[in-house]
Amino acid sequence: MLSGIQHMAFCERQWALIHIEQVWSENVRTVEGQHLHERTDDPFADESRKKVRIVRAMPLVSQQLGLRGIADVVEFYQSPNYVAGKTCELEGREGWWRPAPVEYKRGRPKKDDRDAVQLCAQAIALEEMLQISIDEGFLFYGQTKHREPITLDETLRKHTVELALRMHQLIQDGKTPKAQKGRHCSQCSLVEQCQPEWTLHGHSVKAYLARMCSVEVDDS
Repeated sequence: MLSGIQHMAFCERQWALIHIEQVWSENVRTVEGQHLHERTDDPFADESRKKVRIVRAMPLVSQQLGLRGIADVVEFYQSPNYVAGKTCELEGREGWWRPAPVEYKRGRPKKDDRDAVQLCAQAIALEEMLQISIDEGFLFYGQTKHREPITLDETLRKHTVELALRMHQLIQDGKTPKAQKGRHCSQCSLVEQCQPEWTLHGHSVKAYLARMCSVEVDDS
């Protein structure tokens, strides 16, 4: 799933728990996020404003990344002229249009790029589907009620591709990475299921079973 790339950027173990082991848990952050997405998740909600068409819950697929998902919002801005590689036509609409993905997040802007890579993955999918290139997208944060413009530069694109490749590698291996405990653990909805302290002790199941089997049994 395309949305999983944000989990991967945040923590490989969190991603694997959700997308390999199918573990999920709600906390206040995930519930608030669901409420924020309620309006954007209607695939039939399509509106037009002056020179802007707003499409919600738009299905996306990227062959390059091997990912599929849903864009919260894609805004199409009408262009006065055709611009090679930048504008596209829309069925039932006149003129040329320049698309920009908009991803909704519940909190505040992050210091890392975990939200930006999800937006970038959406842009890459749109580029493949519409045969254009997209220079910029937007992150809307529910806590600040403000949208942040995100430049989709080569550094961000490279990181996005690397994360997607890592996701496929872990799926193929079928292994959940060990925890990398840090401050981010306090923000994770799966901290109870993850139990990062347990995986950091370095004791394997094989070693544990060997110790248990070597214990002499007292039959008296």
